[in-house]
Amino acid sequence: MSGNLTIEVCYALPREQTLIELQLPQGATLREAIDASGVLARHPEIDLTKQKTGVFGKLKPLDTVLADRDRVEIHRPLIVDPKLARQRRVEKSRQEGSVEGRKWLPKDSR
Repeated sequence: MSGNLTIEVCYALPREQTLIELQLPQGATLREAIDASGVLARHPEIDLTKQKTGVFGKLKPLDTVLADRDRVEIHRPLIVDPKLARQRRVEKSRQEGSVEGRKWLPKDSR
């Protein structure tokens, strides 16, 4: 199998998304795609020793060999634990009078 791969490298911030399409040779790795894209120069805050990477939302190590049309993603670190954020939202809605998370009772038995 010869030819080039068409790869997209994606990095998303809350208000901005960087999406770079590039051509790489067969056998290219996730790390090679990130380096070739120039995304590290555009976003110097990216630290690949700490941030996770993936392909189409699935976590993958930097030495993963890519396939044609893969989208390489660099994930930002979580600011808040998702479980904790959900608990906070439920507590807030309960304080505002919501019955979320409580047992549902038929209208006649209230």
